[in-house]
Amino acid sequence: MRVTLNTAEAIDAPPPHEAYANAPDLRREMHQVLALGAERDGRRVRTVTGPPVDATVAERVWLLRRAALMDRMALDGPGPGPVGAAAQTAEQLVLYDRRHPGLVAGPHHPDAITLDPSRRPYVRQEYAAWTAAGRPGAHQEERRMPAMGVGATPQPSPGRLAA
Repeated sequence: MRVTLNTAEAIDAPPPHEAYANAPDLRREMHQVLALGAERDGRRVRTVTGPPVDATVAERVWLLRRAALMDRMALDGPGPGPVGAAAQTAEQLVLYDRRHPGLVAGPHHPDAITLDPSRRPYVRQEYAAWTAAGRPGAHQEERRMPAMGVGATPQPSPGRLAA
């Protein structure tokens, strides 16, 4: 539980095991975040067919997923590098959400969680809310992929041939 400095309002950010319960395994998520970054930077053309992508929403999805990935990696391997990267990517999400408050999915604004300077509880809140909302802004293919735990083997979807 976090408390805001000015109001002493209690803020319950979900713990990591709840926030990331439906997240893809780290390896798959790393691959997807890198692919989103390549699309964002123009190094890769979007191959998924479907409705046009809202650039503002797509940017936020990339920032959120990248921050959540870094948070999860910092939880798995604590140390100054992973923890610093998690704090840096969380701050980038906070800055983006301040400029686009209509995209905030969780109950608390990014400035509400003030006692944790890493902003990682905010990332957890937003990731959990984004997942609960059906992952809006994610590619259609990614929304169909089930979450996979560590060591799970991907299964082909119906109508697809296994590799």
